[in-house]
Amino acid sequence: MEKLIITACICGAEVTKEQNPNVPYTVEEIVREAKSAYDAGAAIIHLHVREDDGTPTQSADRFKECIDAIKKELPDVIIQPSTGGAVGMSNEERLSPTLLRPEMATLDCGTCNFGGDDIFVNTENTIIEFANRMNELGIKPEVEVFDKGMVDMAIRLNKKGIIKSPMHFDFVMGVNGGISGTARDLNFMVESIPAGSTWTASGVGRAEFPMVTMAILMGGHARVGFEDNVYLSKGVMAKSNGELVEKVVRLAKELGREIATPDEAREILGLK
Repeated sequence: MEKLIITACICGAEVTKEQNPNVPYTVEEIVREAKSAYDAGAAIIHLHVREDDGTPTQSADRFKECIDAIKKELPDVIIQPSTGGAVGMSNEERLSPTLLRPEMATLDCGTCNFGGDDIFVNTENTIIEFANRMNELGIKPEVEVFDKGMVDMAIRLNKKGIIKSPMHFDFVMGVNGGISGTARDLNFMVESIPAGSTWTASGVGRAEFPMVTMAILMGGHARVGFEDNVYLSKGVMAKSNGELVEKVVRLAKELGREIATPDEAREILGLK
């Protein structure tokens, strides 16, 4: 079985310091959390950025400031900006970090409910626009799917040459309005993707570590971090993203998977 790529989603766009005081907002805090995750074994930092007061932003300038600061400390880490942004942002806002030509960026492949009255909108034309931008700039998309229909959308666009092969999927499990975070449903998602694809599992809230454990056993890859879950275990708040990554490393070692370095992750994912 190939080595395990760990992605750390260190801050997200929605989680706040009220939920966990260690959630990073400032550039210095984002670097601190990226370093804690990397030192623990993460090869990829999935990056949202905030203003200093915690307001989510897709500003290319703010992304550049954060990416430059992370790269100064961690020159070999893979940084994967989000093009999801936050609910209600325009397509052009969401695409802003692609102007920095990162190695990877996320590509959300469908619309879903996001709790309450929030809807995360990704029309087919939006998905095509985002995929074409990434192709133009030489960015590998991580195909974000919250439900089986989004896998089918990605496969359809892959057959048209809009999303290139081999595809890399992130199965986001357990979001309100998406597929549930169960072993049955993760297996269903994995069996739905084309041969030769790679995949990562992320579970939201209590689904995080069950999904990670399944991914380790099934030959996939793992994502953890404050964006998805702020607890190390039931009732125990995580002190850092690094603590969450350390738990994945412990599970992987117990289950016989070695951890991929950033350069090994590049080879597995076919990054240029």
